[in-house]
Amino acid sequence: MKNHNIYWPILLAFIPYIIFELLHTGLIQDIYLKIPKGHFYIVSLVSLLASFISIGVGISGLRIRNIKIVFLSLSFMSLGLMFAVHGLSTPNFIIGISNLPGISAQISLLLATIWMWLSSFPTDNKIIDLFAKKQHLLLPVWTATLLIIGTIGLIKPSLVDIIPFNDKPLNIIVTIVIIVLNCITVYRYYQSYRYTRFPLQIAIVYSSCWIMVSQLIILRGVLWNLSWWMYHFLLLASMVVVIVGLVRQYMVKGTLNESIRSLFTNDPFERITNSISPSVKDFVAATEKKDNYTAGHTFRVTMYALYLARELRLKPEELKAIVQGGLVHDVGKISIPDAVLNKPGKLSPEEWSLIEQHPIEGYDMCKNLGFLKDELDIIRHHHEKWDGSGYPDKLKGEAIPYFARIVAVADVYDALTSDRAYRKAWTHEEAMNVLKENKGIHFDPKCVEGWEKLCLRNTTVYQSPAQTMLDRDSIHKLIT
Repeated sequence: MKNHNIYWPILLAFIPYIIFELLHTGLIQDIYLKIPKGHFYIVSLVSLLASFISIGVGISGLRIRNIKIVFLSLSFMSLGLMFAVHGLSTPNFIIGISNLPGISAQISLLLATIWMWLSSFPTDNKIIDLFAKKQHLLLPVWTATLLIIGTIGLIKPSLVDIIPFNDKPLNIIVTIVIIVLNCITVYRYYQSYRYTRFPLQIAIVYSSCWIMVSQLIILRGVLWNLSWWMYHFLLLASMVVVIVGLVRQYMVKGTLNESIRSLFTNDPFERITNSISPSVKDFVAATEKKDNYTAGHTFRVTMYALYLARELRLKPEELKAIVQGGLVHDVGKISIPDAVLNKPGKLSPEEWSLIEQHPIEGYDMCKNLGFLKDELDIIRHHHEKWDGSGYPDKLKGEAIPYFARIVAVADVYDALTSDRAYRKAWTHEEAMNVLKENKGIHFDPKCVEGWEKLCLRNTTVYQSPAQTMLDRDSIHKLIT
C-alpha cells in the first residue's frame, strides 16, 4: 500500500459499480441465485469473524493510545454485528420473512460510516477529546448495545417496521448520508496520506469507497440476483483491506518470537524501542534525516522523561503517553529547512521564528494521526516556560500541561549535555546547575527537584541513555 494515487481507490470502486449497473439493467444477464442456506452461513460467519477481529483491533488501539484505531474498531464492530443480524435473519431459518435483513444491512453501513467519519477528525477536536477520556468504555459499551439491539430485532423483527429504511424517502436519505460522510472521510484520510504515506490511511480510503458502492447496490439491487450479491463481497473486502492496513502500520515486531521476547525484556531502552510502531519509527527516521543530532536526542529525551515520570509516580498509562509523546516531540522539525536546522552559527530573527514553529507543525501533523491529547500536549508545549516567556502559546505555570513540563526538563538537560554544531557538550554538573538556576523561571520546580533527587540516587539514569545513543549507527539500527 505505497504511493497510491487517489484514482486507484476510485477506479476500484467504480469498476464493480459499473458491473452492477450492467447486470442490473440487463446488458449482462443478471443470474438469479437464491441460495438462502449459503447466505445464512456465509454472511453470519464472516460477520461474526469481523466482530471478533474488531475486538482485537480495539484492544490494540487502547494499548497504543490511538483513538482513531478505537473508532475503527467500533466501525467494524457495527458492521460485523449488525451484518450478522442480516445473515441470521435470512428468511425461514431462525425467523420467518421480515424486513429485518434489508434494514439491518443498511443500519450496519450507516453506523460503520459514522464511526469511520469520526475517526477522520483531528484528535484535538472537543467531541473526540470527550470520547478519548472514556475510550476504555467505548468498545464494551458499544458491543453490548449492538448485541442488545440485534437480539431484540431477532426476537421481535416486526419492531424494525417502525423505521422504514427500505422505503422512500428514508432509504434515499440514508444513502445520501452514507455517501457524504464517506466522501469526507476519504478526503481527510487521503490528505493525510499524501504527507505521511501510512498504510492505514490509504486502506481506509479504499474501504470507504467500497462502503459507498455497497450502499448504492443495497438501494438499487434486486434480492437474490447476482448483482445483489456483489455488495456482500465488497463489504468483506472493505474489512480485509483495513485489517491489512492496521497490521502493516502497527505491527511492532516481525515475528512471534521477537514479539514475545519484547514483552519480557528488563532493559528500559529496549522496552521503548520494542514498543514503537512502524508509523512512529517512520517519524523518528524522518527527523534523523533532517538533523544528525535529533534522532539520538529523541531517544535520550524519551528515556530521561520516562525515568523522571516514574520518579513523579505517574500511572502506567501515563508513562506510555510520556514515551509516545517524547518520541515524536520534535517531529515538526521535518518542515524546517536544512540550512536553518543545521546552521552552526547564531540564528537570525527570521530563522529563529521558523524554529519556533516546529511545535505547531508537529502538533498539526500528529492531531490527524490519532495521537491523544497528552501526546499532543507534549509536542506543542515542551518549549513553554514556567514564567510564560516560552513558545508557541506563552503558557505560564500550571497552565502548561504536566507531561510537557516533564519532557521540557528532559529536553533541555539532553540539549545541554550533547555535542551541538555550535558548542561542545556540558558536564552533568554544569547542566544540573542550569536546571536548578531556572527553577520557577523556565521549569516546574517539582520536576527539576524530582530529576535532581533521581540523579543523586542513581547515576545510571543519566549515564546509560548517553552511552546507549553514542553513535548514529546505533540509532539507525533502532529505527529500521
